[in-house]
Amino acid sequence: MSQASFRFGCTVGLLTFGLAVTLSGCATSARQSPSPNRMMVPTMGTRGMSCCAMAKGMPRQTALAKTAVRFVGQSRIQIGDRSFNPDCSGFVRGVYASQRVDLYSGLGKLDGGNGVGRIYTHVVEHGRIHYGPTVHPGDLVFFHNTWDFNGDGLPNDPLTHIGVVEKVESDGTVLFVSSLSRGIQRYRMNLRHPDIHKTADGRVFNDFLRRRGGGDGTGTQYLAGQLFAAFGTLAH
Repeated sequence: MSQASFRFGCTVGLLTFGLAVTLSGCATSARQSPSPNRMMVPTMGTRGMSCCAMAKGMPRQTALAKTAVRFVGQSRIQIGDRSFNPDCSGFVRGVYASQRVDLYSGLGKLDGGNGVGRIYTHVVEHGRIHYGPTVHPGDLVFFHNTWDFNGDGLPNDPLTHIGVVEKVESDGTVLFVSSLSRGIQRYRMNLRHPDIHKTADGRVFNDFLRRRGGGDGTGTQYLAGQLFAAFGTLAH
């Protein structure tokens, strides 16, 4: 991988995962995936504690955010005559396809899921991975550990969910659109207060992105701010 692939928004240690199956999509795994030495994921843990402020978006970035919002409340993801899988990676692929951006471009034939890891790798190679403090409309937002992908009961599942940033509120709360089991909805994440779901006056800082389960291990977290992995910017 070239040096340019590592010009991230801030310096952070990276883990290379030798098995492609560790980079999951929202619900399914792949039997065929990009070469493992191209699979780079950020270390576990919350990033961007000083985040977030809204940067002014270029026209294409703004169009991406507007397209994401247009899908809120829907379950079918269709751009023109092309349909996309009704999961988180399919949703963001559809949004970006509206601007003629193929988030799987150059990553080989897809056989199954593994969508979030593939999209992350695409951003590493063609865009910028960062952790704030500014976020653009239409940016991708990645999450770890939103479900127990490997089934071992431990919070060790990288890049399991993805969404599209709509905007940032005055208190730093990021509004993003994503597809979960309940359909395509808006969600909130506040990296200044990652452990708070709702304030005393009723404001939601962080929505739940992971369901509680009887087999959850010690250290399992559930809120968007706790599960945040990174932002990704492609459009300029």
